[in-house]
Amino acid sequence: MATFAIFQTGGKQYRVQEGDIVKVEKLNANGSVEFDQVLMVGDKVGTPFIDGAKIVAEVVEQKRDDKVLVFKKKRRQNYRRTAGHRQFITVLKIKSIKA
Repeated sequence: MATFAIFQTGGKQYRVQEGDIVKVEKLNANGSVEFDQVLMVGDKVGTPFIDGAKIVAEVVEQKRDDKVLVFKKKRRQNYRRTAGHRQFITVLKIKSIKA
């Protein structure tokens, strides 16, 4: 079984293994990116981060995520509002996990 890691970026935490493709909040990066805020690798847990651990990922594409509909309604008031939101995301492929 391949080792997994949990890292943090954009205020969220992601569980990844080598070769995984993950969508994260938009990063201003092209080519390769490294994450050093690693919370866990395998059975090793950081306090809060593991010193010297890093995750190397390759940027696959920069795009916008699927549309999320926002619907507001107040009953018996004839009040209805619909809006859409598309978040900017970065698609990453995990290359290596270094503990």
